Amino acid sequence: MASDHAVKLTQMKEHIEKLGSSAEKYGDPTLERFLIEKSMDPNKAAKMFVAWRKWKDSFVPLGFIPESEVIDELKLKKVFLQGLSKSGFPAMIYHGSKHFPSKDQDQFKKFFVHMLDKALASGIKDKEIGNEKVVLIMDMKHLAYKNLDTHAFISGFQLLQSTIP
Repeated sequence: MASDHAVKLTQMKEHIEKLGSSAEKYGDPTLERFLIEKSMDPNKAAKMFVAWRKWKDSFVPLGFIPESEVIDELKLKKVFLQGLSKSGFPAMIYHGSKHFPSKDQDQFKKFFVHMLDKALASGIKDKEIGNEKVVLIMDMKHLAYKNLDTHAFISGFQLLQSTIP
């Protein structure tokens, strides 16, 4: 007899197909993240997955954000990957004093997604586990009023809440 978890995954895959999408390229751990986010409701999880796929296909059409699209943000050298934490998650150091409010919020959003993708890719190394996490250490030394960017702060959290389970 199949476990309740496996049944919910199967139901979710069926709902995804009914909504006109596909989960072929994604493993069970990724789909489980959506199920957990939606309290194991396959219908709600499928809707969220399809919305995420639409967002990902439109915002990240190549499957990743090339460095050439976020070169201005990368030149500031404000984020550094530092290997893995003691818990095995990718660790990043963010220098807040090197951040300046972006004139182009879409550029900042692309940088944010680029940064997360790079960090997650360095941590999973082709072994999708479904609970990918990142450790972010924010260095606030020399942080000044000119470095505060409420739009970026809000955009970053909106991206995390609405698109990434």
